[in-house]
Amino acid sequence: MNVSDAIRLKRAIRQFKDIPLPDDVVAAILNAGRRAQSSKNTQPWHFIAIRDKVVLQSLAECGPWAGHLVGAALGVALVSEDPSQRFQILFDLGQAAAYMQLAAWELGVGTCPATIYEPDRARQVLGFPPELQLRFALSFGYPLEEDRLTTPPMKGGRRTFDEVVHWDKW
Repeated sequence: MNVSDAIRLKRAIRQFKDIPLPDDVVAAILNAGRRAQSSKNTQPWHFIAIRDKVVLQSLAECGPWAGHLVGAALGVALVSEDPSQRFQILFDLGQAAAYMQLAAWELGVGTCPATIYEPDRARQVLGFPPELQLRFALSFGYPLEEDRLTTPPMKGGRRTFDEVVHWDKW
């Protein structure tokens, strides 16, 4: 895999084939997240790997834009201590999510992040301890439209380099 290609071509995939992911693919995706770098190597995450369609449906109902979890072969809930107590946790969770998404792309698996807007309801669904929080989940599966995984980005879909990059000062 060429990392630059993965970064340039990776697209959010929200529609999946009804095909399970092999155990070795699931393990590779989860290990990529586990191996992500984190602030002071704290590794502040726990991953709840979800294959059960009823559980995925219930989790999808915890966020208005989390519906893609319903059709996923795998959902991963990113659980951590309360990020308001240590702001680096959100950055670390983002890194773990990005690593998992890039590993999935390399394996031909599509993915999309979901924001969990009803964390207490998600806790009831997934049963994680009260001292932990869930704000983000990822859906994974083989794309319904296989070519979507490597379709070049739409023109005009991203701000230009000069709009984003400021040299030395603002």
